[in-house]
Order: sequence, then C-alpha cells, then structure tokens
Amino acid sequence: MFKPPLILLGTLLSCSLAHAQVFQRELGEFDLKLGTTPSRSMAQGLVKPATVGSFHGGLDLSHDSGFYVGQWSPSMGLSSGNNLEVDSYMGFKQPFDQTLGYEVGMIHYSYPKVDTLDSQELFGGLTFLGSRFGAAFSNDPDKQNSTLFADLGGNKPFGIGVSMKYTSHQLNAPISVDGGYIGSFTDWSVQLSRPLMGIDLDLIYSDSNLSGSDCSAYSGHNSQCDGLVTLRAERSFY
Repeated sequence: MFKPPLILLGTLLSCSLAHAQVFQRELGEFDLKLGTTPSRSMAQGLVKPATVGSFHGGLDLSHDSGFYVGQWSPSMGLSSGNNLEVDSYMGFKQPFDQTLGYEVGMIHYSYPKVDTLDSQELFGGLTFLGSRFGAAFSNDPDKQNSTLFADLGGNKPFGIGVSMKYTSHQLNAPISVDGGYIGSFTDWSVQLSRPLMGIDLDLIYSDSNLSGSDCSAYSGHNSQCDGLVTLRAERSFY
C-alpha cells in the first residue's frame, strides 16, 4: 500500500488530545476527519484488536464517490508493554439504497519500532437496516486468518448492541504441544454494549477451541485462550 506518514499522524494525536475534540472538514468533494475513534464502521469491526494506550487516533479522507483512505493508530507505544502500531487502509463504500449497502477494502498493519514483518488484510461486507455483516482474510507473518463478523446495530433491544466475531487461524508451521502438534485453531467472541450516563459499557465473552496445555500454541484475537468474561467501562472526555 503506502508508507505511513508518522509525522502527520503524531501531530494529529497530539492535537486531538490537546483540544479534546474530533475535527471534521469538507474539502470540496472530500470529507476529512481527524479523531481519537476509528471512522470506518466495517473496518473497525474486522481489524485485529490491539491494546489501546492513552494516546491513539487517526485520520480519514473520503470522497463523494465512496472511495476512502486513512490511517488509525490503536497505540502510540508510549506506555509500558505497548508498541507503536499504524494501520493504513483504503476502500470503497456505497449504498444500494436506504436500507442496503456494501463495503470492500484492505488494511496494512505496520509496527515501525518493532523488528517484525508487516501484515495485510482484505475485508468486505454488507450493511442492512443498520446492521453490519462482514468477512476478512489476513496474511500474518506466522499464520493466515479468516474472520466472520456481525454487528446487529440495526436492532438494539433495551438499547443493547450485540456484535460477534469468529476467526479460523491456520499456522504456517505446526507448534509442538504436549501430546502432539497444533496446526490450526479457532476463536470467537460475543460483545454486549450499552451507553450509560456518558460511559460506554461492554460485556465481552471470548473463548477458543484450545484448552489446557494446547493453549501454549494460542496466538489469536482474544486476550486469553480459555473462556473469559470481561466487563469494560470507557468514558470519552473529548
């Protein structure tokens, strides 16, 4: 794809936190957004999750035709244990009508301060009555990942949003575990979300088909191999 302009991204992140707001401006037929939350709905649900540090943000430039490009950094690597990550993306999004639309695109993941190979992801999906259904395929240095994603935002009983993700991981080289080798595995997650008094509450259940000593081979989307229930509360001050 294209090399990430780190200077511009760094300026954006500093500016976003200092002014505590999202900047949006129309430039002719283009719409420019600078902010501290991902702008792309489909990509936001399909990208690989990463630890979000205190400093994060991105930019997004879209055209009236539906074409867009942008960058998102889930972590600036300023806190201990977090590395600088820059996700550069491009795609095309277009509605068929007021109830149905589609989106296709690709993402390039880079880690400028870590000695590791970059990775790429292709994604696409449909939007129907406010809900999103998508799929993605990514080629990591050590494995290939195929993901199915659903965000039932079009129907929120009691104001609760529901999103689900299921991923199959195929390792490039089998990993030795007690009693044999692991060449592939799957993981999944279900998330319930609801805003409450300005706070975004998320209840997340995640799990995989690995357990016990086989978890030594796990390197999937979830933070833990075995079943895990997480309650997360986040408040945005800008």
